Amino acid sequence: MANGSGVCSSVIPEEDGPETCDIPTMEDGLVDAFGDLAVLPVEVGERRPTCLRCRRPQKVCLCPFLPPQPLEVSTCLYVVQHPAEESRVLRTVPLLAACLQQGKCNVIVGRRFSEEKHPELAAVCRDSKTLILYPGPKSQNLEELVQYQEVGTVKHNVIIIDGTWSQAKNMFLKNTLFHLPKQVQLNRTLSSQYVIRTQPSNICLSTLECAAVALSILEKNDNIQEVLLRPLKALCSFQLQHGAQIHHSKEHLLKNGMYDKPMPKNKRKIKRMEKLVTDHHICPR
Repeated sequence: MANGSGVCSSVIPEEDGPETCDIPTMEDGLVDAFGDLAVLPVEVGERRPTCLRCRRPQKVCLCPFLPPQPLEVSTCLYVVQHPAEESRVLRTVPLLAACLQQGKCNVIVGRRFSEEKHPELAAVCRDSKTLILYPGPKSQNLEELVQYQEVGTVKHNVIIIDGTWSQAKNMFLKNTLFHLPKQVQLNRTLSSQYVIRTQPSNICLSTLECAAVALSILEKNDNIQEVLLRPLKALCSFQLQHGAQIHHSKEHLLKNGMYDKPMPKNKRKIKRMEKLVTDHHICPR
């Protein structure tokens, strides 16, 4: 077998040598069969037409639930997205971007970010007006931080890590750039509306929900939260009507004795499970 091309069945007679007999063989039949297949036209699978605004298939377009005009905000969002989120069908970031003015929701995909490869992001991280939404002992309550600021006097940048909780945690710990901005968290008592995807705890919010709450606080306009959550509620309602199931959080399952998976034996994982029930800091998902 040469160059992985398969069986070669042609026989070339030597000069002055005996002539070969052209008897059809099984190999000849295979060559003919493959030759016939080779001339067939190639069918290219057509992708479903996609709405350019909400990035959803046109048949399930969510534009009727988006604001007629993009919301005007002084805050600029930087969504640092784990690559795995790009392939998810039910993403919330495209809906978020569709609700805001161009340039107000910037999506940067990757796992590792450095000053050399991402100079613009590095400049944002070094800006004194930049905040990173990530809960922890060093995080300040966002509402307390901005309660005495006049709307528009400080044009904040807000970095949100988009990925599962474990992905977001890994990205935060391994990227020193994300340790430069002031760390903030949301302390409002909220429950996620993103019920078609499992959350670690009841107070873990989707990226769109975190952005909606943060913008409503920074812009001091609760209507922003309502407007941004409208397409998310419509998305979940549509999915539930077409066979999707409500996904309770792990916290809910644990508290109500509904968690049907084997409990971990690793002490660190057990403590993590216990923390789901006791921790009340809103975290991005």
